[in-house]
Amino acid sequence: MRSIKRSISHQQSQLGEKLPTILKICQKINAERDLAALLSLIAREATRLMEADRSSIFLLDREKLELWSIVTLNGEQIRFDARLGITGAAAMTAQTINVEDAYEDPRFYKKIDARTGYRTRSMLIVPLRNHEGEVIGTFQVLNKKDGAFTIDDEEILQALATHVANAIETAQLVEELKLHREQLLEENTQLWKEVEGRFSTQNILGTSPQIQSVVRLIEEVSDSSVNVLITGESGTGKELVAKAIHYNSSRARNPFVALNCAAVPESLMESELFGIEKGVATGVERRIGKFEEANGGTLFLDEIGDLSLGAQAKILRVLQERVIEHVGGRKEISADVRILAATNKDLDAEIKKGNFRKDLYYRLKVVLIEMPPLREIPEDIPLLANYFLNKHSQEMKKEPKKLSPGALRCLMNYAWPGNVRELENEMKRLVVLTTRRVITEEDLSEVIRNINNKKTLLGLMPTRSLKDAVEELEKHLIQEALERCRENQRQTAKALGLSRWGLIKKMKRYGIK
Repeated sequence: MRSIKRSISHQQSQLGEKLPTILKICQKINAERDLAALLSLIAREATRLMEADRSSIFLLDREKLELWSIVTLNGEQIRFDARLGITGAAAMTAQTINVEDAYEDPRFYKKIDARTGYRTRSMLIVPLRNHEGEVIGTFQVLNKKDGAFTIDDEEILQALATHVANAIETAQLVEELKLHREQLLEENTQLWKEVEGRFSTQNILGTSPQIQSVVRLIEEVSDSSVNVLITGESGTGKELVAKAIHYNSSRARNPFVALNCAAVPESLMESELFGIEKGVATGVERRIGKFEEANGGTLFLDEIGDLSLGAQAKILRVLQERVIEHVGGRKEISADVRILAATNKDLDAEIKKGNFRKDLYYRLKVVLIEMPPLREIPEDIPLLANYFLNKHSQEMKKEPKKLSPGALRCLMNYAWPGNVRELENEMKRLVVLTTRRVITEEDLSEVIRNINNKKTLLGLMPTRSLKDAVEELEKHLIQEALERCRENQRQTAKALGLSRWGLIKKMKRYGIK
């Protein structure tokens, strides 16, 4: 009885002596967030505390059923089947194992010693559990310097293992969050590159002097914060220009907010622009407006010529004072917003009619960018048409198509009242409906073909003799038939009701190769 009491007293004395050291170790490991550094710290401190030769931590990979160490005391990484060895037995049974002579234990996995050149004698292994009680690995000390590991050593290592498991879980979570953050940053950077590339000036296609002038203006005004007025017919690409200005400016990483002024009823325009407070009307909740949404960035006001005079006056106040107020609110809110406005109306004419404020017009038109209608830049039509053909062929996973010379002439002769938007829709239609790789004028919309047929007939009439007109028409018909038949002379002759030799003679006469 006395010997038992002395043993208990001795254990309590050992625990008491080592408790301050254990607390200091716990403080150190709780402060470390890097997993590799944490495991190295634990191995070092546990070796000293347990008066052992070595210590290490193995983490359990449940999917692969493997135990692996990021680091041991000598820096060597080890990975092995979790069902093998005394360490594996501790992990699988979730029990503490204390072995005085490892080589006498049939569970001992000798290959690790053979690989590392280390000689294991005594082992003390405790399972590491997470907050849900699941085993996440093992914590072991090897080769007690003075004899075998005691029951007291088991209690000390078990007490330390609880703090170690918590610290490992925290470090793993921090590592996952860092990795996730890095992935998000990488994805965000890639997305910004794609957005900025999509709206760079290189995507404003055209080699005509008018388009090149627009591109130069965009590059000149992008880095400033001046307001820009973009004019042009519907479908000329005014919003594309606005986005190019924004995404090439210092505001690019801040919001680009667009509002079509023609699409918002006059009664809702003020709350749409400036926001509204809760309870202004029955069932109304508080929400911010476009100015507040675009704070720090750019607000694109499309079709600004359709704004009422009342809304114009309120926008003018924002431009002058750089503050807004919610509908029903009394608090002024600062508005750091760049305004890009667009219209298809003649604002000078609207000012004369009393429909648009002159002072707002000059506030908006610090820089004026005029988008030309497509009919004024026919030399850009082939470039745009082929771009849209390729774009929609790729999107629809269709075979790439090309336009025949005759089809291109028809496109260039057409007036395009819907401008670039109409041209893109025509190319999209051709991708969907045309099965052949080469698109001819026969594939074009009827309205485009009809306009070109009228122009052809009108072009043959004035100040020409009948002979010249007939020859011109004959030459034109032969060229068109050759294109349709892909330069096959036999098929072309058949389509024109000629012999092959008769076709060759006419081709020579008109210089058709």
